[in-house]
Amino acid sequence: MSKSLISRRPTFRRGASAAGATTPAISVSPLQQLGWKPFFQQQLSLDELNDCQPVKVMAVHRSQIEVSGESGEETVLVSGALFEDAAERPTVGDWLLLARDSRKPVRRLERSSLFKRMAPGAKQVQLIAANVDNVLIVSSCNQDFNLSRVERYLALVKEAGCRACLVLTKADLDENHDRFHDALKGHGDLPVELINALDSASVAPLREYCRSGETLALLGSSGVGKSTLLNSLAGTELAVTAGIREDDSKGRHTTRHRALYPIVDGGLILDSPGMRELALADIREGLEETFADITALSDMCRFADCAHESEPGCAVQRAIEAGELDARRLHNWRKLEREVARNSKTLAESRAADRSLSQLYRSVQNHARANKNRT
Repeated sequence: MSKSLISRRPTFRRGASAAGATTPAISVSPLQQLGWKPFFQQQLSLDELNDCQPVKVMAVHRSQIEVSGESGEETVLVSGALFEDAAERPTVGDWLLLARDSRKPVRRLERSSLFKRMAPGAKQVQLIAANVDNVLIVSSCNQDFNLSRVERYLALVKEAGCRACLVLTKADLDENHDRFHDALKGHGDLPVELINALDSASVAPLREYCRSGETLALLGSSGVGKSTLLNSLAGTELAVTAGIREDDSKGRHTTRHRALYPIVDGGLILDSPGMRELALADIREGLEETFADITALSDMCRFADCAHESEPGCAVQRAIEAGELDARRLHNWRKLEREVARNSKTLAESRAADRSLSQLYRSVQNHARANKNRT
């Protein structure tokens, strides 16, 4: 696909909806449409209120970012101290303060939520999106459905503190929905919607997750129908779609960039490329909440350091034998626990190495300055 999907993204216009619909009865400012809330307003000083303008990052490219605010959309070059740290640099959904005169970014506001993963093949995090309110975890009613992968996404969402809903697409291609409901019995508090993403009536229940002033993220692997669902929720074709491979039901990448799309109802939708690999780190709270049943059972074990294998008085193994807990779920919990511990250790070591290197650089620079002054 030669044409960037970013160019298809509608712009915000003052006093009008994102897709040219009639003006809503309640007047909403452009910033409120973008998700501006008291949480962000309270972070501004009096000087910043006078000298800066808040803008939201709508798309990120290698050398520039697209932002939107009260003055409309504009492009900001990726340069300066704000973009030096890969773990802290602005990502899609972030709020920045731009100097009114120079239009240069002054600082990034504190985030209400943040999605990140371990960068594939690297020892650093990769930011996915910030300040998301709701998340649709998208899978499909075919071979792509994988409960362990759903739990991986769910741990990420719970760590961020967002509201989640599991969406199973292509429900019209498989009439046997009972097996999906049976598989999800262990997640009774997780809303589940089985839909046909091409049918607007089928998609209608999901609109409560993308109300005016809220940001909705679509997360899932390639080919599950995220772009099709985005188009149905937006009411127009914002993203290019493609079919799946018939031999293994695997999807093809159609989304090339992470970007926020404004929709008719006033909300924002984040469409992101499908992630073949979602390595987790620093999400212990999200993991504990996702597997809260295992955590509760662990507290009932005879030994505090029970490994839930062959120890006497293990409440977890007792629940598995009684059919109250799926052994697959325990296996996946162990796997994710090990992964999070390993990746968190890797990140900690990488950060320590970076700090040591920075201290070395500063020491050399200070020594050079001292010698120069003596000369």
